[in-house]
Amino acid sequence: MRTYATILLVLLYTTTQAQDTTHAKLLDSAQVRGTTHGFGITRLKDVDGAGIYAGKKSEVVIIKDLNANTATNNSRQLYSKVAGLNIYENDGGAGIQLAIGGRGLDPNRVSNFNTRQNGYDISADALGYPESYYTPSADMIERIEIVRGASSLQYGTQFGGIINFRLNHGSDTAKYQLLERLSTGSWGFLNTTTSIGGTIKNLNYYAFFQHKSGDGWRPNSRFNVNTGYTSETWHASEKLSITVQYTHEDYLEKQPGGLTDAMFEADPRQATKSRNWFKVNWNLGALLLDYAISSKLQLNSRFFGLSANRDALGIINTVNDPGGPRQYRTDQFTNWGNETRLLYTYNTKTDHPSVLLGGVRYYHGNTDRQIGNSNDGATGTSSDFQFTKSTLFDSLSYSRYKFPNHNLAFFAENIFRITPKLSLIPGIRFENISTRSDGFYNAFTINQVRVILNNKLVEEHRLSNRNFFIGGLGLSYVASSDVQWYANFSQNYRGINFNDMSIVNPNYHIDPNLQDEKGYSVDLGVRGRHSDILNYDVSVFMINYNNRIGKILQQDTTSPNIYRLTTNVAQSRNWGVESFAELDVWKLIAGSGAHTRLSIFSNLSWIDSRYVHSKEPAYSNKKVEFVPDIIWRSGISFRKGRLSATAQYSYTGKQFTDATNSTTPTNNGINGLIPAYYVMDFTADFRLSRTISLSGTINNLSDNHYFTRRADSYPGPGIIPADGRAGYITLQVKL
Repeated sequence: MRTYATILLVLLYTTTQAQDTTHAKLLDSAQVRGTTHGFGITRLKDVDGAGIYAGKKSEVVIIKDLNANTATNNSRQLYSKVAGLNIYENDGGAGIQLAIGGRGLDPNRVSNFNTRQNGYDISADALGYPESYYTPSADMIERIEIVRGASSLQYGTQFGGIINFRLNHGSDTAKYQLLERLSTGSWGFLNTTTSIGGTIKNLNYYAFFQHKSGDGWRPNSRFNVNTGYTSETWHASEKLSITVQYTHEDYLEKQPGGLTDAMFEADPRQATKSRNWFKVNWNLGALLLDYAISSKLQLNSRFFGLSANRDALGIINTVNDPGGPRQYRTDQFTNWGNETRLLYTYNTKTDHPSVLLGGVRYYHGNTDRQIGNSNDGATGTSSDFQFTKSTLFDSLSYSRYKFPNHNLAFFAENIFRITPKLSLIPGIRFENISTRSDGFYNAFTINQVRVILNNKLVEEHRLSNRNFFIGGLGLSYVASSDVQWYANFSQNYRGINFNDMSIVNPNYHIDPNLQDEKGYSVDLGVRGRHSDILNYDVSVFMINYNNRIGKILQQDTTSPNIYRLTTNVAQSRNWGVESFAELDVWKLIAGSGAHTRLSIFSNLSWIDSRYVHSKEPAYSNKKVEFVPDIIWRSGISFRKGRLSATAQYSYTGKQFTDATNSTTPTNNGINGLIPAYYVMDFTADFRLSRTISLSGTINNLSDNHYFTRRADSYPGPGIIPADGRAGYITLQVKL
């Protein structure tokens, strides 16, 4: 702790002693500072906005330069050029919830990334329940910024890094600009979006609305989504701008349930449930202030709040529906916070411009969780999200917990420009985290004729307070205008979340002695681009986990059932290679002045993720669950005049679903192997005029039958089949 405090004092002392004599300039070359020439992917500048990204692995997806199915938020296409992402496909082509994981981390609802929108949190609870039930529509996203593990020093405790969605804003040159998009496709898919934006005097405004509905590939699938977003920025002066933003999304899904392995082999399109529903209501608000105190000192402050709820209703204990009352589960999230940053550009005694970032973050969250039986009895099928306590059994099935928490953090990073080419970037973060659980549940057993044998009201009150420092060091070396080397070491920490503190689900249990995860991540890579012909990024990485939380199979001592136990499985190490390259073959041959593009890209990652130093011999040297060895996405893009098209191939290797690496499927479909699979997609776009364009997509071109996930609860349990072949067409009008 003294070491980290010393580092912080050195950073602050150097800043105060710096001579303010030369106007600072970033040393990034034009090729690496974030401009894009149509590749669809670039990277962040050393200093971008109110953040420092020098020495870190970053990717920026430019939505307008992609040929992708934005109407369905197709993750395979949107993230096709981001290396090492494992993707879950589990919402029937709706594209409502994002589910990606990087570098061997669980993809479920992006829970291993710090997920933000315009720099502020959008997940259910960033500390206790970091799952994202809301994902911005690709139709309103300008770019997606991804920074890997070293982002922990600036953004908090997530081993996966950060995903930040930068949303569209109004035109800077026109008073208004209107965009209409209408999409239709397989299984009754319909998507309409309307956006309008512009600048009137000192006010920039933007508003967006989307309605999306359809039936899924499987029976008993249905979704209805409404999304609205508005942003107004008032430029009070040349130095001060104030932005107010509000986001609303609500959706209702009917979920067909999971399958066993035998059922999937017989007919992957069959549905086991007709009574499962999922509903979300999400409301985000933010106030953003940007103030240029001087040419060298900038202030950025973000106030944000969330009021949201998610409701799940259905049968989650078995693959088939045995009848009886459905379980109703509801969460109410009420969160708010502020993150304020100061960015100071100064000159050291060596007269090379350096940058200091200092910040403070306060976050307060509260989750109210209730679980019980629904009010429509043993045969109800409606989406009536209400509890019932009409019988003793129903009362015993009811539980309620409140999870208040707060977080106070201070952080600092500094870019020391040792030479015009070499930079060192030390950083430090202090965290104070308090997570609490207060509630009750009923522990009871019944016999086959539903006679209650015994019951006990169990009250739980748990409190976890933590104070700790984490630190790191980055390095950036600009070898030439086309080549940049980067490296970093960063400590990390991931606290126990609400599901780890209490859970009422017969399919899995929680170890009462569960501990927080601690570790570090390391990156070493080289990246660059040659004009608009070649773009590449190749890196090696390692993530070290201590007290890695995982799931193991256990035999219930009171029944023949097998359940999953969440516990500190072992120490684990993930290491691998990530590579991306795209070459414009046409311009390589014809010259950079050619107006035609014919590019080929390859995104290949190899990951070895294993449990080490385990107290359980059954897990030692076993592969970590949900980690495919190989993820490869490749494609070819063509663009000439008004026509553009992209064909893409995606391959994902096999994955295990428990720490013992069992390949024998369980009778509930929850555990077993996820076999390797491949998928092909094709998208084309044609501009009929300056204002009208037409695009079409065929997803899963070869109509493969595969699955990416075995769910232990919603939307299962069991195997969740991915969609078969689907076609979509979109008409766009821009005025």
